[in-house]
Amino acid sequence: MTQSIRLSVTFAFAAALIALMPGQRAFAQSAGLHVMAVDIDVKPGETEKYLAALRENGAEAVKEPGCRVFNIHVRKDDPNHVFIYEVYDNAAALEAHRQTPHFKKYAATTGSMVSKREVHPLTSVAVNVKGR
Repeated sequence: MTQSIRLSVTFAFAAALIALMPGQRAFAQSAGLHVMAVDIDVKPGETEKYLAALRENGAEAVKEPGCRVFNIHVRKDDPNHVFIYEVYDNAAALEAHRQTPHFKKYAATTGSMVSKREVHPLTSVAVNVKGR
């Protein structure tokens, strides 16, 4: 799959995920949210340890002011490929997350476990969510 098609598929998938957030009221918000869509290839044999560290980081991240979503996904056809979808109120909230002890622990613990990381910073232009 070409890079542009892969990115389009990734971003479409990420946009669909936000629509599936349970417990939210229906709303439409225009612009402003900072989104991080991250594709990670984990070295074979490291996936369980990597996911444990990432789950811990994500669970703490959603407790932070300004972090709305921290979703972790694994491709069905490649269990070593992880997709992370994070949504923050603004750039300051994202930067604050990167300064937390749990993020620094995650980064230090997992750095050698990753063979490839592609970070796709996005700014939302519309967010539409329907609660369940």
